[in-house]
Amino acid sequence: QVQLVESGGGLVQAGGSLRLSCTASRGTLSDYAAAWFRQAPGKAREFVASISRSGGSPDYADSVKGRSTIFRDNAANAVFLQMHSLKPEEKAVYYCAATQAGELTFSAGYDYWGQGTQVTVST
Repeated sequence: QVQLVESGGGLVQAGGSLRLSCTASRGTLSDYAAAWFRQAPGKAREFVASISRSGGSPDYADSVKGRSTIFRDNAANAVFLQMHSLKPEEKAVYYCAATQAGELTFSAGYDYWGQGTQVTVST
């Protein structure tokens, strides 16, 4: 098992950047593929990006492609999401997730979730 903790959220102006971090407080994150999802108020949780155990095969939602990068540092037991050119509609709680099943784009495929970190983008 792995226990995930997200950090790095906060308030940023539209067009700004944020780097979210996901660390494993228990377990070895490098044993898992990982992903970021987000959930805005009143909306379903949606896929943002995923990455394989080794750090290859990054995949992105069309809405963030070209503006975001998912990467990991297995020595540090961490996964990151660097986001640029943020938009107000990207205000959401961002969740880190892990699975042994591979880099999936649907939330039901992930067994482990962090508590989330709030991202707010002001106009």
